[in-house]
Amino acid sequence: MRGALFARLSALVSSLSVSSIVTGQVFDPNKGSSPEWDPAKVGTNKTTNSTFSNPVMTLNVGDPFMTKYTANGEDWYLFTYSTNTNITLKRSKYLTDNWDDAESRVVFNPDPESGEPWSTSLWAPEIHNISGSWYIIFTATSDGDNPLPLLDAMCPINCPAINHRMFVLAGDNSDPWTANFTLKPMLDTYDQFAIDGTYFHFEDQLYHIYSCWEHKYSSWPANLCITRMSDPWTVNSTLLERRIISVPNEPWEQVPYGRPIRLATNEGPQQLTNPTTGQNFVIYSAARVNTPFYCLGMLELVGNDPMEYQSWRKHTHGCVFHQNTVAGVYGTGHASFVTSPDDSEHYIVYHAQTTSNPTPDLYRTARIQKFTWHDDGTPKFPLAENGPFDTPAGQRALTES
Repeated sequence: MRGALFARLSALVSSLSVSSIVTGQVFDPNKGSSPEWDPAKVGTNKTTNSTFSNPVMTLNVGDPFMTKYTANGEDWYLFTYSTNTNITLKRSKYLTDNWDDAESRVVFNPDPESGEPWSTSLWAPEIHNISGSWYIIFTATSDGDNPLPLLDAMCPINCPAINHRMFVLAGDNSDPWTANFTLKPMLDTYDQFAIDGTYFHFEDQLYHIYSCWEHKYSSWPANLCITRMSDPWTVNSTLLERRIISVPNEPWEQVPYGRPIRLATNEGPQQLTNPTTGQNFVIYSAARVNTPFYCLGMLELVGNDPMEYQSWRKHTHGCVFHQNTVAGVYGTGHASFVTSPDDSEHYIVYHAQTTSNPTPDLYRTARIQKFTWHDDGTPKFPLAENGPFDTPAGQRALTES
């Protein structure tokens, strides 16, 4: 069987011209068309400062990541997202104000013609404070997701993202807004496909969790892998020690529903810790990003070693956060988590689409909603809605001070 497969691949390779371009999917977040938005209905209602509505940012972005920091006695929210071309940071003192208007700075702007492995298709940046220093982890590729045909032919299914790898930028001071960021050596993923990497902390040990293939040329499905790290840019697990902790084997993780392998996806992992019970979860995106079925799944760490797949338990009863067709909110995914200005409330930050039938160049907005916790310690996510909602606790007081 394997010999027959390679024979077919060899025949395909011989029929391809190296100068042609393989196009697996047209995907450029800078091209998606957007509806007209009334600025007064984006984010916080500035007349009352007591409510806000989704979206909180209408710029076409995906993979929103938000965190908080304090500098010179002032508290800030720090926001980044996929631009496809650079790493951009935004900041605001207010969680739900219109992020289109927030101040911003570009901290990494590679030359897309350079051919460097970090120079095109920059996706899913995250900025983390680790031991008092700031690090930005992101994925990128050298070829704009158009690999050479002979390389693409090695995959049993078209694999435009085969050259995507993980990278880390390190800041040079404790204030992420004024820090200069420098590129560290490529984060080791064994010269295999890697996207949407994040940091996972457990008992003073740092880990890297990312979306991976089982083998170099697998193409699909996209799984979740974990490796151990000695610092924020150095993996110290071998390929044999790398563990796949989740595969998209549930029908709701597959597109179309219940079809395995192609488009079956686990990606966008994010650590979420219950501050009361100490339970650790990985909230990840499932199904396919450019469909309305994109949603959030959940793993819980139930063992004492994150490097063992037996330590993880998947919530198998369906998406824990998903589209709301009645409200016109689709493709809800790639979340991060942050607290209200007074730290008393918990919020999910996510992207969503505005149509049930998106084009290849999909349009996504950033959105925010409050969530709580079930009695068993698991997160209790709301239904994806447009609002209006009450502004986060402590935010209105900031506008009156």
